[in-house]
Amino acid sequence: MGLQEKDENPRTPYQLPFPKDALEEIVIPNAVNCDERLWVPQAENVWFRPLCLNRSQGYWMNLLKVRKAGVLSRHRHPQPVHGWVLKGRWYYLEHDWVAEEGGYVYEPPGETHTLVVPDDVEEMITYFQVNGVMCYVDPWGKVLGYEDVFTKIDMCRKHFDEVGLGSDYVERFIR
Repeated sequence: MGLQEKDENPRTPYQLPFPKDALEEIVIPNAVNCDERLWVPQAENVWFRPLCLNRSQGYWMNLLKVRKAGVLSRHRHPQPVHGWVLKGRWYYLEHDWVAEEGGYVYEPPGETHTLVVPDDVEEMITYFQVNGVMCYVDPWGKVLGYEDVFTKIDMCRKHFDEVGLGSDYVERFIR
């Protein structure tokens, strides 16, 4: 169709062949209210639900569920992070704002922050897109450990195998 031609039916689906090397879409109908086995334990009363684990570009998207109050972690990212609070609320000790249900958070690269869930929050669920590495640090910035898309994949493989889904269940989230 040339630039001057009119699309007679804009509801006609895309007609070119699907590129043979393209990866399939990931479609998750209800990512929050799902089989509990899909929530991978990360720490006591802390789980993540993988949505997309992109090993070719080094990012991951997941839901983080926390059922405890207090300090969750002190960490830093060399790349930006995006978050959207689906349930509950949380904040960083280093800032005077509170991330509340329906709120969006942008975390700039290089900033160290300490995530805290308030005492009166029974459950917090936040969607995060983490680009690159998440470094856990002490109060002086010394790196104590890290997570990246590969450690997340390994955690998923181990957990899915343990709960009977099979270690290859994680493949549906890897791109």
